[in-house]
Amino acid sequence: MELMKRKQNRLENYDYGEIGCYFVTLCTQNRKPLFRIENVGNDLCVVPCLQNQIIHNWIKETENKFSNIKFDKYVIMPDHLHFIVNITERHAGRSLHDVMRFFKTMTTNDYIKGVKKSGLQSFDKKLWQKSYYDHIIRNELDYNETWEYIENNPQKLGITPNGE
Repeated sequence: MELMKRKQNRLENYDYGEIGCYFVTLCTQNRKPLFRIENVGNDLCVVPCLQNQIIHNWIKETENKFSNIKFDKYVIMPDHLHFIVNITERHAGRSLHDVMRFFKTMTTNDYIKGVKKSGLQSFDKKLWQKSYYDHIIRNELDYNETWEYIENNPQKLGITPNGE
């Protein structure tokens, strides 16, 4: 029996260390809702909670570790995250893949500590799905549309600023 070939997620022959902006979606394993909705920048459902604080902390720490990247915009959803990752300069060993691998590893480690010490909801084997979705943002219009998509994502699920 021949195994199905896994679909290639990355754009073939593209250098993901290239200066530019990337839209990234990272999903929890089996889309398990482990986080609370929080849209950074518009005070949507800003509820201090440990699981979201882990994401906020590692976004900052990831920017500190990778001085050539910035998270321009992000939203935390129950079972996924959306980011605009901005690579500001070329740096060997600091591609989008390296950034996402670091972020996933560190958030997983902290989340495990939260499960053991603070009673965070447990997960089965992996916090994050194996890969992530990315889109290379090609121009200002694409950037603005992506920003708007991230900004409006909670409302698409019927979430209002009061969390209702």
